[in-house]
Amino acid sequence: MSNKDLMQRKADATPRGVGVMCTFFADKAKNAEVWDVEGNRYIDFAGGIGVLNTGHLHAKVQAAVAEQLNRFSHTSYSIIPYESYVSVAEKLNQLTPGDFAKKTAFFSTGAEAVENAIKVARAATGRPGVIAFGGAFHGRTMLGMALTGKVAPYKIGFGPFVGEIYHAAYPNAMHGVSVEDSLASIEKLFKFDIEAKRVAAIIFEPVQGEGGFNIALTEWVVALRQLCDAHGILLIADEVQAGFARTGKLFAMEHYPVAADLTTMAKSLAGGFPLSALVGKAELMDVSAPGALGGTYAGSPLGLAAANAVIDVIQEENLLERSNKLGELLKEKLHGLKRDIPQIADIRGLGAMVAVEFNQPGTHTPDAEFTKKVQTKALESGLILLTCGVYGNVLRFLFPLTIEDEIFAEALAKLEAALKA
Repeated sequence: MSNKDLMQRKADATPRGVGVMCTFFADKAKNAEVWDVEGNRYIDFAGGIGVLNTGHLHAKVQAAVAEQLNRFSHTSYSIIPYESYVSVAEKLNQLTPGDFAKKTAFFSTGAEAVENAIKVARAATGRPGVIAFGGAFHGRTMLGMALTGKVAPYKIGFGPFVGEIYHAAYPNAMHGVSVEDSLASIEKLFKFDIEAKRVAAIIFEPVQGEGGFNIALTEWVVALRQLCDAHGILLIADEVQAGFARTGKLFAMEHYPVAADLTTMAKSLAGGFPLSALVGKAELMDVSAPGALGGTYAGSPLGLAAANAVIDVIQEENLLERSNKLGELLKEKLHGLKRDIPQIADIRGLGAMVAVEFNQPGTHTPDAEFTKKVQTKALESGLILLTCGVYGNVLRFLFPLTIEDEIFAEALAKLEAALKA
């Protein structure tokens, strides 16, 4: 079995719209390393798009899922409930930011968590409108695409989208958008498109993922909370990519002095197994009638077993501290390369949620071509990297926080070589 043969079979059997980045096929993986079907080794700095904060097949996660498989794999929680759904909900209610009573519902994907957050917000407020932000990514479902603030490749050809969704500007100093500009853009929506009393929720990412790892400034998050409180609007934090130790805190919202009313999470919640969650104020989560929330596979027993283990691993292996340490080492390496790589325009990150943005030297023009070349060179050397950003000129780093020191050092050497090449 060769990668070339599998690529041809893929082309013949699967649609073009399901794009893939790599031209090789995975055979096995462990922690931060992946081997393809031909035995070639790669260091994984993509982490399944932020899913593997605890690495590929962490022993504790693997054991927890294996134990659950020996008991049962599925009953549908809405038909026959099971204790793990309740116990993991109890943990998340305690761990999620916000000094108020909370309740948790589980789903399968980040997009489902987001959709249900909007359902809860609309049901609780009796209002239809939702404000999201430019550069946001909230999923590929019809509502997810409507909320997403990035057209290519997610929204092309799929409209019309769900109504009563509006986009404001996300603060981004690199692109000339200040906190004041962002807040003014929301006020313009209230003037031009929808009155504040018809807005159910404002949804935002504390650190934008697909948008370029743009970090929300404290001043802005506090202002969003005040604006929501003034108008009876709910604040939704999308922590799908930023959650579970990626930013050096269990949740990115812990970096701010205010809390969201509703929080969505997925990706690294279950260490590679499909599971997402919506955590929110108890009185909001209880508005919907029985049966209004859920799904056939929502709250998979296997995913919940994995999530329970992931939470333990983060605590037992001090992954919050590890996240901060690895992030600082990566930023230090990138800052050290700025003199030799004039395309480096910005280096930013919270914890290990780090990105580097490239512009054409001496300009403010995004350099997507250079970014792609670096990604390609890195892949040729055995390092898997992801790009992001509205202009495709950002490299983001989503390596497992459990990565061994020597493999992390090897990866940084490959990154330096790719940048200099």
